[in-house]
Amino acid sequence: MPHDVALFVTCLTDQFYPHVGVAVTKILEHFGCRVHFPQAQTCCGQPFYNNGFHDQAATLGKRFIEVFEPYKYIVTPSGSCAAMVREQYEQLMKNDPAWSHPMHETVSKTYEFVEFLDKVLKVDFSQFKLPKPESITYHYTCHLRGIGVKDEGVKLLQQIGNVDFRAMEKTDQCCGFGGTFAMKYPAISGAIVEDKVACIAATEAKTLVCNDAGCSMNISGMCHRDGMAVQTRHIAELMAEAMGLETAAW
Repeated sequence: MPHDVALFVTCLTDQFYPHVGVAVTKILEHFGCRVHFPQAQTCCGQPFYNNGFHDQAATLGKRFIEVFEPYKYIVTPSGSCAAMVREQYEQLMKNDPAWSHPMHETVSKTYEFVEFLDKVLKVDFSQFKLPKPESITYHYTCHLRGIGVKDEGVKLLQQIGNVDFRAMEKTDQCCGFGGTFAMKYPAISGAIVEDKVACIAATEAKTLVCNDAGCSMNISGMCHRDGMAVQTRHIAELMAEAMGLETAAW
């Protein structure tokens, strides 16, 4: 029986990286999932929550629960949004008995993409290879670590043929994005991302894998300003390429 999966594409992926959503969908379908895209989905509420508008965040959270209730699994390419659902919905709805059960149901079935591949589908990418050798390093995003996802992405990457993996120093260090933190404290954010980019440069890798759209935008922007010829890609893009899947956005 195929796994019924609902894709939560997220705001940033939808607007800036739609091809990542296509890649995620095709990879899940390749591994036997029946992928659904609830068109009523909107935001998970994270921007409101991060800025202290918790009532508004709760409203969006309840809408999220209603939209995704029919599906067995919810999979998202964003560790940040997965963490919002998994870590903050409890705080937003803990005093609302009517939403306690559906909230816990939703939290328990929400997975970040790599996490789902590793823990639920238990995939093996050793049968696939990139068209040509590629030097790759990996950014461990803060929100992924927050939900317990650590080396799973690197493990899967290293299974793929033609991947020349380069470990990065300070893997546990933030890239400086932090949502609105980057706008409220630009000098601090800029210093943090400068340090992160220096660590990327030290690996001499040509590709950075980053599985959070906000972090990708922040890091790739600094790489561009520093004149670094490093491309930032989501792991799903590399996986799809190795699998020979077409991922041009519809």
